Order: sequence, then structure tokens, then C-alpha cells
Amino acid sequence: MLWTTLMALLLGQVASPPQDSHLALDDLARVVEPTGKIQCPKVPLISYRGDVIRYASPLRVNPEFRERLRRFETVVRETATEVYGRAPTQILHLGSFNCRRIRLWPDYLSEHGLGNALDVAGFVFPPLPRRAKAPDDLPKQLTRAFRVRIDPDWQATDGPAAWHARFLHALTQRLTARADIFRVMLGPAYPGHKNHFHFDCAPWRIVEI
Repeated sequence: MLWTTLMALLLGQVASPPQDSHLALDDLARVVEPTGKIQCPKVPLISYRGDVIRYASPLRVNPEFRERLRRFETVVRETATEVYGRAPTQILHLGSFNCRRIRLWPDYLSEHGLGNALDVAGFVFPPLPRRAKAPDDLPKQLTRAFRVRIDPDWQATDGPAAWHARFLHALTQRLTARADIFRVMLGPAYPGHKNHFHFDCAPWRIVEI
């Protein structure tokens, strides 16, 4: 679509069409008036707590996006188990549905306004179960309960926080390789995303973590 190509150009990104299956929300135009009260399209929204891993508070999302979140949770569980010997008990987030424009581009509706996006801030881990085998060289501090935060852990290079950086980078690499989960992935490399990952399923493909 012309408007999706224009959107990608305005964002200064090299975008490509998504390689996964067509979604119902793909057919909705994202162009809105740049000022005044915004009217978001009426789309189905459900409450979702997480099936594989719980979210710290319930999300309001489109049913199609829920399926993507389930796949995301599975990748989180697998990656965390490899790095820490167990999965997190909670995913910390900054919100899902929010009827608003894209902050830097007010002519366009945010995917949050469709229940088609999630901002992830971190993860909560429980203590390592007593009989569980810890990964080789896992710092003793990380056998206890802890939290991982995108800021400051994304760029950590020393101590236990370096393990958090390893986990976060491995997670985003795996998500990037999966065309069937998120189409847009933004992180600390993108303006305004120092403390969270933004994931959505807009009808284009952009990755800047």
C-alpha cells in the first residue's frame, strides 16, 4: 500500500512487507488527523494475562495479537531457561492498548491504538528451584530471585548484569529470526526506547533494537 510505504519513509527506515500470513488489522489505514481528539477504529479487544508466562498486569489486545504474544512467551521461556536455568514468572510491561498517535509522527495512529502492540520493560525471575541444575558459571547471585530491566541491563558488560544483557540480546535475536511473531521490533537503538522493547504487528517489517 502507498500509505505503508510512505510511513516507512517518514520513519527513516528500510521497511519490507511482512513475510507471515495476512492479518485482519492489515487492512486498516493508520492515517489520522495530526491534532485534536483522536478516534481509534473499533476493533475487538480482549483481556489477556499470558498463557505461557504471566504479565505483571492484564493486557488489552486484539485477539490476533494474543496469538503472537503466546509465541513470544514461549521464546522467552526457552531463552531464559538456557541462560538462567528457569523461566521468569512475570513479564513487566508499560502498556498494550492505548488510543494515541505515534509520538514522532502525529499523522499516524500508533499500533497501540489497535491493541496490536506491547511495550516490554523487563522480567521477574524466581529463585532457582533447589533440584534444578544451574547453567555453567551462573553467578551465585542469580540463583536467587531477581529482575531484568531493559534499562540498564541491555548494555551491561560486567557482573551478574552481563548475564542479563546476554539474555536480552539472545531473546531479541531469536525474535528477529521469527517472522511469525512480531513484525516491528524497536529497542534502545531507536529514539525514545531506552527503557523498553516495543513489539507490534503493523503491516510492514521494521527492526531497530
